[in-house]
Amino acid sequence: MYIQYTMDQLCLPMDLEEDIPENHLVRIVNAAVNRLDDAIFDAAYPGGGRDSYHPKMLTKVILYAYTQRIYSSRQIAKAVRENIMFMWISGRQRPDFRTLNRFRSERMKDVLEKVFTTVLQFLAEEKYIRLEHYFVDGTKIEANANRYTFVWGKAVVKHKAKLQEKVKTLFATIEEAEKQEERIHSGRDLPELGEASALTGEKLEQAVKELEERLQEKPKDKPLKKAVRTLRKDLLPRLQKYEAHEEILDTRNSYSKTDPDATFMRMKEDHMRNGQLKPGYNVQIGTENQFILGYSVHQRPTDTRCLIPHLEKIKEQLGKRPQTVIADAGYGGEENYDYLEQNEIRAVVKYGTYHREKTKAWQGDISKIDNWTYNSEEDTWTCANGQTLHFRRVSKEKTESGYEIEHRHYRSTSCEACPLKPQCTKAEGNREIKVSLKYLRFKEQTRQKLRSKEGYALAVKRMIEPEPVFGAIKNNRGFKRFLLRGLGKVSLEVGWLSLAHNLLKKAAVDANSKGAKRE
Repeated sequence: MYIQYTMDQLCLPMDLEEDIPENHLVRIVNAAVNRLDDAIFDAAYPGGGRDSYHPKMLTKVILYAYTQRIYSSRQIAKAVRENIMFMWISGRQRPDFRTLNRFRSERMKDVLEKVFTTVLQFLAEEKYIRLEHYFVDGTKIEANANRYTFVWGKAVVKHKAKLQEKVKTLFATIEEAEKQEERIHSGRDLPELGEASALTGEKLEQAVKELEERLQEKPKDKPLKKAVRTLRKDLLPRLQKYEAHEEILDTRNSYSKTDPDATFMRMKEDHMRNGQLKPGYNVQIGTENQFILGYSVHQRPTDTRCLIPHLEKIKEQLGKRPQTVIADAGYGGEENYDYLEQNEIRAVVKYGTYHREKTKAWQGDISKIDNWTYNSEEDTWTCANGQTLHFRRVSKEKTESGYEIEHRHYRSTSCEACPLKPQCTKAEGNREIKVSLKYLRFKEQTRQKLRSKEGYALAVKRMIEPEPVFGAIKNNRGFKRFLLRGLGKVSLEVGWLSLAHNLLKKAAVDANSKGAKRE
């Protein structure tokens, strides 16, 4: 016998909630968004026009979609029409893909961080997080941009310099022609361009206008006519294009023409293993118990320069900086250590050579000043052969962010007869070293923290904090490429991902705790 089957009547229950399990993820999303104050969304709806879909409903739909690996607005709109969970959480309303995408990428740009912070407060109140330890790490995610429409900063500088010299030469040729015809004083002088390197598009535009005025007075001057045509049709537009490139690049070394905010970076997902650069963004997160406490998106491929902007953004989001920051060696620079000390943040942050210093090869290398002796009272260094290096001078170096690093230079009196010189240095003459004493102090403090019981435990725990979160986002939920373009919209995508991850993590913790109680 078969169970009776007919399509002549409505089989779905009128109340879809009957088909949703009690502990289903969609209920967790629904409960979390319901706890939000409606006033949070006021900034997204200034008023006027026809009635809008309720922002809480749209927030629930998008959040639940992100937990289900659905990121396309068209696919979300399809799920709202066909999937029971989406039908229930949307109250059987059917926003189209344009409405969903506009809400996700435009309306929520000034609201999403408030929503994220409010959900964090809920998690803290329910003891899922304590906001004590902040584990920082970064990952690169490919931008929604063409991989081959690149602009390289060094190429722009080189081509611009060649063009400036070409313009300078062209004007010199015009001036020489007028001298030969003895007309240099018959009219106005040629426009003054100054040094080739100081030539800008604005100056050249003005100079071309002056030449065009002169050409109207002498319409039969063919060399001048040819020069003006070359400047107007070729050289001036190219110079303006290079200046536009430089403005977009700012301090970056590259960008993509299809997403000018994206920078070309080396990705771990390099299937050809040829070191191909792809346009992408550097996503920084801070975690505790694998919940995301803060996020930020950067255009720099290296993590070192991202820590300070990231922590400043966290201060804006949470109203305070973390008490303890734990990070890997990619963040261990003098500027970062100094920032953490100035803001009274306990830092458990390795530096680049921390693990290599423990090897026998490093400890037996007499060229490393870590194996030398420093006399702070006399301000001298003593090498492996007992030679004393005396202080010579101070040099200062500024980073791109404006931070100033002070280096002290020391030189030995005589290394000529030293039997260890081939192992110590390949340079001719006496050995000279450049040292930042502040950085050495930070490194020693870091060693002591990492050798302590608590510091070692935090360093070990860091291995199971941010990395599994990135693994869950990129591999488990398949988010390896952004859908939107531009730094602002990409930041919103990361915000949605972070919210969805935290709710998924909450559901997993709840399921584990209930399973443990049953046992």
